[in-house]
Amino acid sequence: MEVIMNTNQDFENYQKAKKQVEEIKGFYSHLTFFIIFNAIIIFINLKYSPNHLWFFWTTFSWGIGLFFHALKVFNWFPFFGKSWEEKKMQQFIEEEKNKQNKYE
Repeated sequence: MEVIMNTNQDFENYQKAKKQVEEIKGFYSHLTFFIIFNAIIIFINLKYSPNHLWFFWTTFSWGIGLFFHALKVFNWFPFFGKSWEEKKMQQFIEEEKNKQNKYE
């Protein structure tokens, strides 16, 4: 697939999109490995020690990490997300401009 870039902004948008796709692929790889590994762990637990269900600890702990991975990849953070970062950067840039203008 050939992508034609007309401006620097097009190139930046392409790079951002490419990075986002790579992050999503990484998340789905993580999810797939989580499902396969936990299926094996559950099988082993239920086959060899069904009276003590220890697989919950592994699944729950790893599930927390997977949940936060999903929040990051799909930008579901209500606080400190990309829009927050951009607004905060704009705020600091404006503050620096005001400081420079004040001393000129």
